[in-house]
Amino acid sequence: MSTTPTDWRKSRRSTNTDNCVEVGRIEGSWRKSSRSQQVSSCVEVAPTAVGAAVRDSKDRDAGYFTTTGQQWRLFVTAIKAGRFER
Repeated sequence: MSTTPTDWRKSRRSTNTDNCVEVGRIEGSWRKSSRSQQVSSCVEVAPTAVGAAVRDSKDRDAGYFTTTGQQWRLFVTAIKAGRFER
């Protein structure tokens, strides 16, 4: 899997300004969270050389964010510990 984003595009909310957010695409082996089961609102994860890329399955074209390996491990540990349960 490539960790270099491709297909960079300017955010739709960045009209005619030079200070814009650009979003790139990571191509590779995205997989749906094993905790998502049959729900359509899911998180998809792809491994990178330094951690993970995460995106929303409902809007794949919106982009993704990346984490380091340590950030990803801490996040998964917090989920397993129930820190995000209501």
